[in-house]
Amino acid sequence: MPDSPQAASGLGLGIDAGGTQTRWALATPAGDIVAEGCAGGLSALQMASADGRLALRAAFADLCRDVLAAGQPRRVRAGLTGFGGDGALLGQWLARQLAIDESAVSLCNDIEIAYLDSFEPGQGYLVYAGTGSIAAFIDASGALHRAGGRGVTLDDGGGGFWIARAAMRHIWRAEDECPGSWRGSAMAVAVFAQIGGSDWACSRQFIYGQERGAVGRLALAVAAAADTDPVALAILGEAGRELARLALALTARYGPRPVALAGRASALHPAIAAAMRAALPESIKIEHRVARPHCAAARIAARECDRPPDTTMHAQAPPHP
Repeated sequence: MPDSPQAASGLGLGIDAGGTQTRWALATPAGDIVAEGCAGGLSALQMASADGRLALRAAFADLCRDVLAAGQPRRVRAGLTGFGGDGALLGQWLARQLAIDESAVSLCNDIEIAYLDSFEPGQGYLVYAGTGSIAAFIDASGALHRAGGRGVTLDDGGGGFWIARAAMRHIWRAEDECPGSWRGSAMAVAVFAQIGGSDWACSRQFIYGQERGAVGRLALAVAAAADTDPVALAILGEAGRELARLALALTARYGPRPVALAGRASALHPAIAAAMRAALPESIKIEHRVARPHCAAARIAARECDRPPDTTMHAQAPPHP
């Protein structure tokens, strides 16, 4: 498909799709971000069901409409949570909606883009805490190595969903022992206010009926209560230690390197980063970063505008559950 006149400007589109939020940016080859926006959470895992595929395609259509209102991209780099390497259909949807060739769309796991937002290959370890959690290392040869990121049902310790689940578990165990005790807990009051009620039916519908990103946002209520509720503060401290475990796992396998902590959940409260720092050896340098992987992806895409199209990226991305 030929490029439109607008595409000749060489804009690159970067997409960072997570369970809680999807962000996009347009960049020039010089690295300038000329537009950015956000949408609801997306996951490649939605491709596993017919309803999920319909929702994902509709979300892509809305996102692409917003992008085209800002500019016509020539290349796309998209990182999606849950991406396992089979991106042919996803790439087709994006290409058609953006009126570009399918070979101009490169898909990968969202953690790869996040890593390149923090380090060059081989430099360090990224620990990323969003709805879930994962640690990543891209070595000098470009191979991705990971710890965690197994999904919220199995683990993802320290992520937003994990924090929300720990809080709800504590609240309802306390209710088992002393019904009505939630009224004396700042954390329980904040959590119930967010989900819309204090009865079990309300909690049950929220936990088992909402997408994981919506559940993960309960971590905001936990963080809001942490300065007055010792239980909330303890949960956040344990989240930091869970994230430290991921960094230590990669350090044990590949040797000491600097660590970058990023992701929206990691910034919920200073207690998370402080607990992670305390759980790591003093010799390990750690930096808490504000992640902007959608901008990093946009700059990568823009730099590739004058290169031959990459026809293999979407088929060779490393697996992710």
